[in-house]
Amino acid sequence: MDGNFHNARKCDTNHISKTRQKAGGKSLWSRRRRLQNSAEEFDRRFDDGEDMHDLIDISKAKIVRHGEKISITLDMAEELVKEIDGIRDTIGVNRGALIKILLYERVKQEKVLTAKH
Repeated sequence: MDGNFHNARKCDTNHISKTRQKAGGKSLWSRRRRLQNSAEEFDRRFDDGEDMHDLIDISKAKIVRHGEKISITLDMAEELVKEIDGIRDTIGVNRGALIKILLYERVKQEKVLTAKH
């Protein structure tokens, strides 16, 4: 190995140590492991139909109201519909829900792009 690679690795190690110190001496890896365990516990309890309220901080919840729903009609190519249906079958949602998700994600992307300019 050349010296530059070794110095870069040493720098990364120093950065990790400083990051741990900033976290109050607690390892970020142990925090990440606790979060992963919490997510696994949440999923297990949800799948088993158990109460999960003690795992959720309701004080940080917010209600999002998207406004009145408006019905639209879309004409699109049969091939595009077949591709959408292929994705839909893979993830297990209906066509309308998938189209809403795809449109929502695209609108978010456009907002980010226009905000940069």
